[in-house]
Amino acid sequence: METIILDTQFYDKGVTASYLIESSDGLILIETGPDSTYSNILNSLSEHGYTLRDVRHVFVTHIHLDHSGAAWHFAKEGSNIYVHPKGAPHLINPERLVASATMIYKDKMEELWGRVEGIAEDKVFSLNDGEETKIGEVTITAFETLGHASHHHAYLVEDSLFTGDIGGMRARNGPVIPPTPPPDINLELWYESIEKINKINPKMIYPTHFGGYEDVGSHLNYLAEYLDKLSDCVGQLIKEDKNEEEITAGYKEYYQSLFGSTDSDIITFDCYEAADPHWMNLGGLTRYWRKFRLS
Repeated sequence: METIILDTQFYDKGVTASYLIESSDGLILIETGPDSTYSNILNSLSEHGYTLRDVRHVFVTHIHLDHSGAAWHFAKEGSNIYVHPKGAPHLINPERLVASATMIYKDKMEELWGRVEGIAEDKVFSLNDGEETKIGEVTITAFETLGHASHHHAYLVEDSLFTGDIGGMRARNGPVIPPTPPPDINLELWYESIEKINKINPKMIYPTHFGGYEDVGSHLNYLAEYLDKLSDCVGQLIKEDKNEEEITAGYKEYYQSLFGSTDSDIITFDCYEAADPHWMNLGGLTRYWRKFRLS
């Protein structure tokens, strides 16, 4: 099975990917990117000799807008959209999803994500943990992988696992960083998901941010390590009774130190910031600590 990486060019190259798989029942797309990069996906499809209507099946790992924001375009052209059961209602009626995102991104909503439209109910298919979907000769298995979001799947196709955000971000040979935006961050569930991926034992993993990697074991070990380190940083700042400004400054300083100080590292840090800015990761970890560790 060949996996074609489509770069959505979200802010920069190598930040957010969609993955294309050919089948005898039309193209399969895993992740759509946001509406704001939809034209880039169309251009990438064209470069590979395809059009929008060649895509018949779209799998989104979860409903955050950098993963599912353009799904409605494909549904309008007849694609089936596959998603976690908890995410399905929000693809059909995205009002609460948009309201929640607007609270975080405020006046940057349109610039970042573009438009979000609802999808017809008969085009949205909920998948349960372990459920297989047969598309032509291709079998896709959905695995519930929680910790980043309460509506998250990873998708196994042959020996390749498409990990969304639960497998962390890894771009331009940078560190394996866990994206931790509010409101669903739960470290205990995340560690369980890492162990679940280890048991699935894929030969390749494809995080949405960004690319394909064969060193699965070490990748997951680094992910767990950085999940620990970043969480501990936030916990220590909170325990020291720092104010919000001090917590933000302390977290950013520590987060940025993970990337080193060379020009290459600075470019890598900027790439991660485009995919998942540090202040948003801080918000999720702060909420986690106050809800689960300090309550």
